[in-house]
Amino acid sequence: MRASGRKRPQFASPLTSIEICAGAGGQAVGLHNAGFDHRALVEWDAHAVQTLSANVAAWPGWDTERAARLRPMDVKRFLESEEYKELGLKQGELDLLAGGVPCPPFSLAGKQLGKDDERDLFPAALDIIKVLRPKAVMIENVRGILEPPEVFIEYRAEILQDLGKLGYVVPRIERAWTPARKDRAMRRVWRRLDAKDFGVPQLRPRAILVVIHKNFMSGDGADFPWPVRLDGDSATVAGALKETMEERLKPFWDTNEEGLPTKSRKRTGQDVFHDWLDAAEKAAAANRGIAPTLVGGSRKHGGADLGPTRAKKAWESLGVNAMGLANDPDHCDPERDLFRDAGPMLTVEQAAIIQGFPRGWKFQGKKTARYRQVGNAFPPPVAEAVGRAIAAVLRPEHREELLAGYAMSSGQVISGPGSDEQLEIPDSEPGGAQASSDDSIGDLVSAGT
Repeated sequence: MRASGRKRPQFASPLTSIEICAGAGGQAVGLHNAGFDHRALVEWDAHAVQTLSANVAAWPGWDTERAARLRPMDVKRFLESEEYKELGLKQGELDLLAGGVPCPPFSLAGKQLGKDDERDLFPAALDIIKVLRPKAVMIENVRGILEPPEVFIEYRAEILQDLGKLGYVVPRIERAWTPARKDRAMRRVWRRLDAKDFGVPQLRPRAILVVIHKNFMSGDGADFPWPVRLDGDSATVAGALKETMEERLKPFWDTNEEGLPTKSRKRTGQDVFHDWLDAAEKAAAANRGIAPTLVGGSRKHGGADLGPTRAKKAWESLGVNAMGLANDPDHCDPERDLFRDAGPMLTVEQAAIIQGFPRGWKFQGKKTARYRQVGNAFPPPVAEAVGRAIAAVLRPEHREELLAGYAMSSGQVISGPGSDEQLEIPDSEPGGAQASSDDSIGDLVSAGT
């Protein structure tokens, strides 16, 4: 069952989407689960394209033959490609243009060159938006594009200005305002969401931009409801990995790492499992039960582990050795992968579970390439939450069904079957000051056609 616990919506008139910078499909999975039918998936990394090809054949509008035709593509070349021409899309026909533009230009760990970085693909996304004029746009990026606000605030304002000229509803931004005030205004369409709030057992803050064309929004822009979190208990590493960890250790349940019955003090697979589970559950009881952010890294750096020193220590408290990745179960090296003093290593599949992917999503390539796809992905449950909120604007007759079980920024938990709970959620960032009445920016504007 998906983290939201909801079946995929079915609409009399299907919602359509195109995804750019699709990666291994994290955002695509989430939007598919939210009810969007993908007309195209655009990605340049060959391993990620192979992953998409191996998984999407059963999706609406796809089959084995079409999935096999997926090829690496530079998003800057999409509008001139045969794949685009074959779609035959008219301007304004597409429901959603979505994508996760590259992280390096805005990463807190990088040089933060922003628009001066050749890897910045916001201009390419705007070119596609200008031609297609989709009803809604959703762009995901690292939180570094938002925090601290003064670093990229003017660049973000330029992007919103361009979108406003294309007819999308965006907040009014005055040049004389402080970066903090501009940032508060932008939160109507551009804000941080945390994966841990949406059933993902991981610290993973992401920046999400959502704009709706003025033809599908009321004048005050109140139609788009930002999801804040899933109602109910948060996911934990212990709960997410219990099944797969037991599966990996079952072949050694009554033996040591050599597969031999142990008559000494050597641990059995059962001992390793219970040691791991005890550590993970103790961490959860201490409110430390979610994983640090998985880091995919780049192809320039060899090897794969679960992050820097601080992250490795956090993993150790969860009973996991984070110095590398385990082999797949059918190539298991018990001593290396499972019977380690600091706990077992994670497999790529388990890292994908921590990222919110469904079991059975088939990542392609060797271990390091597969892990990089996982670590660079957008968690599907977060994409699903935002996708459902967008769908609620475009298909308002399904609003209650689409948003059931989510706490919304309006302060309401949309009631699902058997639920009548209400929850107050502040519209400001966690830990941030609530805007004063003078700085509460409610004006949204659009221009152009």
